[in-house]
Order: sequence, then structure tokens, then C-alpha cells
Amino acid sequence: MLGASFDTPEENKAFADTNAFGYRLLSDPDKRVGTLYEVTRGPDDERGDYALRFAYLIGPEGSVRKAYEVSDTAGFAARVLADLDALRRG
Repeated sequence: MLGASFDTPEENKAFADTNAFGYRLLSDPDKRVGTLYEVTRGPDDERGDYALRFAYLIGPEGSVRKAYEVSDTAGFAARVLADLDALRRG
């Protein structure tokens, strides 16, 4: 599992250290990856410095198998695990 934000590597490290993340948090300050994954906000959005909260389940071949708009953080892990199980069963 990886996380990404538009923050600098230093900001992400401080955030990950403070919150005891169990996975890597990557930096995308120029928003190139965010643009490819369509998580950037419009130019008039007051939260334009923040990515939209999406997650992607990426298969071993590198293709996006499922996209999630993350709004229910408490139930999110269960959704992903159920989808992983369904994909594994074929």
C-alpha cells in the first residue's frame, strides 16, 4: 500500500512520523501523478492544494482494477478487502 499527496517529501515525512503510518507516503508536489489519476481540483477550488481523496486498487500487471472515492474512512478497508477477495476468486 502506498499513499500520495501534493506535499513535499519533508512535509510527508513529518506527517507520517506524527501519525505512525504503516505504509509509504509519496510526494507529488508538481501534481503530475495527481493529474494522471484525476485527483486534482479545479483552479477556483479553495482547497486546490489538496488532492481529492481517491484510492486505487492496482493489479499485479499494473492496471487499475478498482477506483474508490474515499468518504467513509471507517468502512473503507472492509470494502477493499472484499474487492480483493472477489478479484482473487475471479
